[in-house]
Amino acid sequence: MEDIAISVKNVSKKFRIPINGKKETLQERFVNPFHKTEYVEFYTLNNLSFDVKKNEFFSVIGPNGAGKSTLLKIVSGIYIPDSGKVVVNGDLVPFLELGVGFNPELTARENVYLNGTILGLTKKEVDEYIDEIFKFAELTEFVNLPVKNFSSGMAVRLAFSIAIKVKSDILVLDEVLAVGDGEFQKKCFNYFDSIVGKKTILFVSHGLSAVKKYSDRVLWLKEDKTYEIGNPTEMVDKYSKTF
Repeated sequence: MEDIAISVKNVSKKFRIPINGKKETLQERFVNPFHKTEYVEFYTLNNLSFDVKKNEFFSVIGPNGAGKSTLLKIVSGIYIPDSGKVVVNGDLVPFLELGVGFNPELTARENVYLNGTILGLTKKEVDEYIDEIFKFAELTEFVNLPVKNFSSGMAVRLAFSIAIKVKSDILVLDEVLAVGDGEFQKKCFNYFDSIVGKKTILFVSHGLSAVKKYSDRVLWLKEDKTYEIGNPTEMVDKYSKTF
């Protein structure tokens, strides 16, 4: 196990949703306290097992609803699996739902200090990195603007630029390249180039060209909750034929 960064063993996760697709309000429960809402259970992941080696670039592909984001949240400790076990060896930084920790009333600069501290950076480190953070995010002109005035893309760029400054062994990335213009995506690819083989990366993306280019192995999650793991070109080509 010394060379394993992430171990996922027999992991399953299911959710319950109301059959009518609507959650009861408190008023509805008060008016009809004996009414029971009926739910249907569905698995997002079912008996999934795989290992990610240290410093491996391991990608996850599959259609919407196949469980990709659920998997990343389980690995990151946000969700608890209903069964199975996940072991993470090393310091992990999740790049999931970037920017959700921002305070919209604070300026971008204030949020860099707040978010950086949450992610484990010291004030001294933020002082050192802050100019680089805004330059990478292409937001130098908006340092003193409240984040509530940012577009979603601007907020995600800023959050990503903070997160890459955090010292970590493992990065969990969910569709980071889906935001920003071509220039920002180029910066993301350059960042990937600089860390490939130096960090463990668990990467979810619909950008199949990036998956092919960077991955050592690929996990293909399918709608029927089965899966395959293999060579990036083979997995991407097989998955592409299902469109």
